[in-house]
Amino acid sequence: MEKKKPPITIGRFAPSPTGPLHLGSLVAALGSYAMAKREGGLWLLRIEDLDTPRVVPGMADDILHTLESLGFCWDGEILRQSRRTAVYVEVLERLLSEGAAYPCGCTRAEIARAASAPHAGDEGPAYPGLCRNGIPEGKTARSIRVHSGSEPIEFLDGVMGPCRVDLSRSGGDFVIKRADGPFAYQLAVVVDDALSGVNQVVRGADLLTSTPRQIRLQHLLGYPTPSYWHLPLVTGPSGAKLSKRDNAVSLASGRDLQREGHLLLFDALRFLGQDPLPELRDADSAAILDWAVAHFSPRSIPRTPGLFPRQH
Repeated sequence: MEKKKPPITIGRFAPSPTGPLHLGSLVAALGSYAMAKREGGLWLLRIEDLDTPRVVPGMADDILHTLESLGFCWDGEILRQSRRTAVYVEVLERLLSEGAAYPCGCTRAEIARAASAPHAGDEGPAYPGLCRNGIPEGKTARSIRVHSGSEPIEFLDGVMGPCRVDLSRSGGDFVIKRADGPFAYQLAVVVDDALSGVNQVVRGADLLTSTPRQIRLQHLLGYPTPSYWHLPLVTGPSGAKLSKRDNAVSLASGRDLQREGHLLLFDALRFLGQDPLPELRDADSAAILDWAVAHFSPRSIPRTPGLFPRQH
């Protein structure tokens, strides 16, 4: 009997055009690229431009041009979330029809005032379930929430190790369509990853807390759960996460990527715990990316955030 071939690895990089490419997103791009390509897989590119009020005109094109200048090549067509509303509507209607989601009329202020509300989650005060059994009289629907479920979500992150989160006690039922109109990140990313066949998600550790909610949605929709790898964040001397403005690497920020792009890639490898050959510092971007694909060691990725190495 012929042995079944394992599925091809499909990774992705999904920047938001709310600002220029920065050191943190460069680290995520390089890590996701090397992880997918080292296994002979595909590396997809998605522009997460759902949050239209925060999207900066022209920034999506700048990010693409910056990636090209750094030597990155993606597989297939670029996916733009702003053009996928019909897909998200279909999934939302399914969740509502199955009773997995419900309309909510609560404001953030009302949730914060609720005496029974658990501790705050990363998206604000935890939701106490005020509309779970129907919107109270006198209120109108503002957002759509998903039932968080009663079973803890457990997963093994490739960098951070075992994770276990009880969503009912940490954040509660979460929003999948916002009161101001756009579909929430949690829903869009789950749908796009699943329909694109993504089975390896490599991204920054600031999104680690989003993973349990995304896995909850995967379970509800019958989607497979990818492997997750959350990379350490780039910080400033104080230990705080750097802002996009303070660590931009894009063409729009005035970077001369012809002159220093290869140095940025070299130092991003060092930040990820890799040990590139010293002579690669004088190589071009293509050679550094080739080395990363051939030699990248996931086990060497550090768990803790840190300073981006100084260029030499």
